[in-house]
Amino acid sequence: MSDSNTTNFTSPSSFILLGIPGLETAHVWISIPFCIIYAIAILGNIAILFIVKREPSLHEPMYYFLCMLATTYLVLSTSILPKMLAIFWFNSREIPFNACLMQMYFIHCFTALESGIFSAMALDRYVAICHPLRHSTILANPVVAKIGLAVMFRGCTFTMPFPFLSKRLPYCRTNIIFHSYCEHIGVAKLACADIRVNSYYGLFVIFSVMGVDIIFITASYVLIVGTIFSLPTKDTRLKTFGTCGSHLCAILSFYIPSLFSFLAHRFAQNVPLNFHILLANVYLLVPPMLNPIIYGVKTKQIRDKLLHLFTRKGT
Repeated sequence: MSDSNTTNFTSPSSFILLGIPGLETAHVWISIPFCIIYAIAILGNIAILFIVKREPSLHEPMYYFLCMLATTYLVLSTSILPKMLAIFWFNSREIPFNACLMQMYFIHCFTALESGIFSAMALDRYVAICHPLRHSTILANPVVAKIGLAVMFRGCTFTMPFPFLSKRLPYCRTNIIFHSYCEHIGVAKLACADIRVNSYYGLFVIFSVMGVDIIFITASYVLIVGTIFSLPTKDTRLKTFGTCGSHLCAILSFYIPSLFSFLAHRFAQNVPLNFHILLANVYLLVPPMLNPIIYGVKTKQIRDKLLHLFTRKGT
C-alpha cells in the first residue's frame, strides 16, 4: 500500500474502497448475483415506468407513487452497483474524494425518498379503503404532485448536510474505507477528530425520516385493518386486504433488512465486518430488484399490461 494511505492529510484526493473485507477472493463470485440484481432492477423498473406512462388506465395516485419509487430505485442502484462491480471485476478501488461525497449524498438522499414514498403509498391505501368514494377527490393530481414534492424536499434537505459534515473533517489516519460504497459514518470514522456531530445528526435523520414514516405507515394500517374487519363478508375482507399486498411486501423488503442492519451496526459489535457489509448491500440493492417483481406479480393491472405487451410483440 502506498505511503499516502497513512501520512497526514487534511483532505485526501481519493479514498480506497475495499469492497467486502475478508471476502476478497470471492469478489468475482459475489459479483454474479449482484450483477443479476442490478440487471433485474434496471430492466424491471424501466418496464414499470414504460407501462404506466403508456396506459391511461394506470394514471392513478397509486401508480404515480409507484413511478416515483421506480425512479428512486433506478438512481439508487446506479449510484452503487457500477462502482461496486468495478471493484469486484477490475480491482478498481480508488474513488475521488468529491465523488465519494456525491455517492454518499445520493445513497442517503434516495433512501430517504424511498421511505417517504412508502408513506405516501400507505396514505393512498388508507384513502382507497377507508374513504373509497372520496379517493379521487382527496388524492387529486395536484395533491399527489404536492405530496411528491414534499417527499423530495424532505429527503434532499435532511440528507444535504452529510457530505458537508464529512468534508469539514480532517483525515489524517488512512483513506481506506472498509466498505463497498461511501457511507456517511463509515467515511467519518476515518477522521482524526470528534465525529459526535456526524453521529448525532445521522441518528436524527434516521429517527426523523424512517422513524416518522414507520409510525405513519403503522397508524395507516391500523386504521385500514379496522375498516377491513368492519366489512360484512370474509371474501370482501380478503379481497380488500389483497389490494395492500404489494405495498406490504415492498415495505417489508425495505424496512426489515435496513432496521436489522442499523441495529446490528450499532449494537452487535461482535458480528463480523463482512456480514455487516453484506447486510448493508442487501438492504440497498435487493428492494430495487424486488419492486418490479412484487408489483408485476401482485398487481393485476401491471401484470396484464406486461403480458399483453410481450404477447403482442411475439405475434
